[in-house]
Amino acid sequence: MTDKQTIFSNLGLDAASLSGGNLAVHSPIDGSLLAEVSLTSAAQFNDTVDRAEAAFQQWRSVPAPKRGELIRVFGNVLREHKEDLGALVSMECGKIFQEGLGEVQEMIDICDLAVGLSRQLFGLTIASERPGHRMTESWHPIGPVGVISAFNFPVAVWSWNTALAVVCGNSVIWKPSEKTPLTAMACLSLMNKAAAQVGDIPEGLCQVVIGAADIGEQMVNDQRIPVISATGSTAMGRKVGPAVAARFGRSILELGGNNAIIVAPSADMDMAVRAILFGAVGTAGQRCTTTRRIIAHQDVYDSLVAALKQAYGAIRVGDPMQAETLVGPLIDQAAFDAMQRALTQAKQAGGKVSGGQRLLEDQYPDAFYAQPAIVEMPEVEQTVQTETFAPILYIYPYRELDQAIGLHNDVPQGLSSAIFTTDMREAELFTSAVGSDCGIANVNIGTSGAEIGGAFGGEKETGGGRESGSDAWKGYMRRATSTVNYSTELPLAQGIEFNI
Repeated sequence: MTDKQTIFSNLGLDAASLSGGNLAVHSPIDGSLLAEVSLTSAAQFNDTVDRAEAAFQQWRSVPAPKRGELIRVFGNVLREHKEDLGALVSMECGKIFQEGLGEVQEMIDICDLAVGLSRQLFGLTIASERPGHRMTESWHPIGPVGVISAFNFPVAVWSWNTALAVVCGNSVIWKPSEKTPLTAMACLSLMNKAAAQVGDIPEGLCQVVIGAADIGEQMVNDQRIPVISATGSTAMGRKVGPAVAARFGRSILELGGNNAIIVAPSADMDMAVRAILFGAVGTAGQRCTTTRRIIAHQDVYDSLVAALKQAYGAIRVGDPMQAETLVGPLIDQAAFDAMQRALTQAKQAGGKVSGGQRLLEDQYPDAFYAQPAIVEMPEVEQTVQTETFAPILYIYPYRELDQAIGLHNDVPQGLSSAIFTTDMREAELFTSAVGSDCGIANVNIGTSGAEIGGAFGGEKETGGGRESGSDAWKGYMRRATSTVNYSTELPLAQGIEFNI
């Protein structure tokens, strides 16, 4: 694998921006120092918004297909730098290299979608009740968009928002997690490279600010930013949502997930085990779509647990840059400590824990690797209610499908869900109005790995926001209803007569 300095250079990160700053960036792989970058001050943030506003004023007048050209070129730049950016993702957030590459591919995919979308920002023609009138609905750019992203998908989430926001005519200000600022700086460098190739792109169209909660709070409360897209914990969303609403802004919230898979008696067990394995341990359990709960029919419970334990025994935990590794480190000690607390609570609730211990401590004393854990839970009326961002898989038995769906839905979160069954009735019930209450409801595939073409997001404490495909683009635009009177009369609606 290429050394970090070469990767930095290939991605356009100059040495001056990576040293001497007041934020130390450490790799979760071994705890080593990657860089020292500068935090954005309150005054600098204010200047950033000024530039974003000025860029928006210019960009909104550019025809949408021309805006799409920037995203097309950006997608090609990402293709050129896929390996370097994927490696930096792995170095900075700890996911395995193949997942890092997959995340960059998500960026490329959303660029492809957005380019096509730039020619399809369609409205409606609506029948008017008044003769000689035409009524239409159209969509227009809304203004600077603020993006707050989390460490676990340090580049993909920004691209989901930015590719759409830019073709919709907006500027973008990005506050990445303070744990992963280098990937954000690299993305901005690549976007600037694309802008230089296209030419005549307003300065400040895409910008990055680096900081902790203070900068995020400043962004959330700034009246000049009409849309805030925030990805993170439910606790974060409880602060962001009301603050944005208080100033009548718009928030797109992508928050926690407590995702479950129901395994029915007719399930293809080999498929179920593979899907559960990746869903539960991919990104070391640090995905919002991670599989956290299994609700297995009592007839297959024992065989499923045995198969999962065998599969877990073959997992290689270690350096995410090595090809044979399937699970890298947790992001930091706080994540490992949270995992241990959750396992202790599970034991107290009657759970039987397999795995969960710290690994490779002698080799990596400043990093936190953990054996993914399986927790066999007794039959209960309510499953675990909280999301622990770690590779913990809780398994519960059930007898009837209605009971399983009740257990599935009886959590505060509502992001992703799945059922493994070859019974058409069970599959249709699960995806119906009385089935899964999540934003994503799958049949015979796992809870993680959503495609770009569908809207991504969830209900309840997951926040209700939608990103990526379908009509998620509407979240970055304002709607206008227009009526044109081409007659010589002035009839009023609802048949009202007002004689003057």
